[in-house]
Amino acid sequence: MASPAESAASDLGTLLMALQHPNFDPVAFSIWIFDVRWYALAYISGLILAWLYCRWLSKLPPKRLKPVDFDDFLLWATLGVVLGGRLGYVLFYKPDYYLANPLEVIFIWHGGMSFHGGLLGVVTAVGLFAHSRGVSYFTLSDIVAAATPIGLCLGRIANFINGELYGRTTDSTEVPWAMVFRQGGPIARHPSQLYEALLEGVLLFILLYIMVRKGALERTGLISGAFMIGYGLARIVAEFFRAPDDFLQFVLPNTTMGQVLSLPMVLIGIGLTIWALRRKA
Repeated sequence: MASPAESAASDLGTLLMALQHPNFDPVAFSIWIFDVRWYALAYISGLILAWLYCRWLSKLPPKRLKPVDFDDFLLWATLGVVLGGRLGYVLFYKPDYYLANPLEVIFIWHGGMSFHGGLLGVVTAVGLFAHSRGVSYFTLSDIVAAATPIGLCLGRIANFINGELYGRTTDSTEVPWAMVFRQGGPIARHPSQLYEALLEGVLLFILLYIMVRKGALERTGLISGAFMIGYGLARIVAEFFRAPDDFLQFVLPNTTMGQVLSLPMVLIGIGLTIWALRRKA
C-alpha cells in the first residue's frame, strides 16, 4: 500500500500530465465601452449560419417554402432562442433564486441559458410563424431542425472557451485529453463541452444532412423527429461525462436535469418519426 507521500507524489504527477485549459479571455473584443463576448458571437454566428442554411434547404424538393420566408423568420427564431432559453434556465434550473431576485431574470449578460427552454421558444416561434404563412407546422420545423446543430456546435465551443460547463473528474493517464479547468479546481476533467459540440453539433448535423440529401424533407415531420431523437440521445450520453451544476447536482439518483429534460425529447421524437413514416408523404 502506498504511503501518503507516495500517493501525493502520484497525484501531482497525474496533474502535471493533464492538459491545462488555455483560460481564454471570455471577451472576444471590445467596441468603445462595450465588451463583445464569445458566447454572444456564438449565438449571432449560429443564427446567421443557420439562416443561410435554411435558405439553401428551402430550394430543395419539395420547395414548400421560399428563401425569403426565412429572412422573415430569423427575427422570430432569435426571440424564441433568447427568451425561451432564458426563461427555461430560470424555471428549470434556478426557480427559487429568481423568485427571490426577480429583476435578475433580465440580466442575460450574467449568463444562464437553457437549450430545452430555447427549444420550447423556437417551437412556439415556428408554430406562430407557420400559422401566419398558412403552411403546416412541420414543413417549417423540418428545415429549422436540420439547421439547429450549427448553433449547438458553436454554443458548446463557446462554453469551452469560457471554461464553463466542464466535465466530471477523470484520470489523465487513462484519458490523455483530460484537462484542468481553472473554475473546476486542480483536478483533471473531461472536456465535455467538446464532446457535446461533436455529438450535438457535428455528428447530428451530418446525420440530418444525409437524410435531407436522401429526400427526407419530402416526408413531413421526419427530420423533426430525427432531430429530437438525435439531440436527446446525444445529450443523455454527454451528461454522463459532464459535471452536474453545483447548485443543482443530481435531480434523481445519478441523473442530471439535462438527462431528465432530454428523455421526453427522445420519446416524442420516436412517436413523431413513426407518424411521419406511416403517413402519406
